[in-house]
Amino acid sequence: MTDAWPTEIKVHKDKSALTIAFEDGANFTLSAEYLRVESPSAEVQGHSPADRQLVSGKREVRLQEVIPVGNYAVRLIFDDGHSTGIYTWDTFHQLGREHETRWPRYLQELAAKNLSRDLPGTVRRH
Repeated sequence: MTDAWPTEIKVHKDKSALTIAFEDGANFTLSAEYLRVESPSAEVQGHSPADRQLVSGKREVRLQEVIPVGNYAVRLIFDDGHSTGIYTWDTFHQLGREHETRWPRYLQELAAKNLSRDLPGTVRRH
């Protein structure tokens, strides 16, 4: 636990990312896709590391809503219907700090399973 405390949370205008600044000076911009595939929900993380689900096809996912949960977290609602992840301030801080290792690992896992960031049959937005 870092006891991270946010000073600002802002969803980007196009809802493709969230920027969060912390009292310790850390400032992270996290894409909706990254937040979705790293959701702390049991649906994604499982109940043990062996149960973790690899989520594909989320390149175009957007944030639909950010709902406060007490004074320690928010629930992110995504436009693909996913809404069960509770993102604590520590979770955001950890996702930001570890982005440089988590994201390449995610891309490698997708490639190893011949999965894509795109939904089957979709044309990418530019």
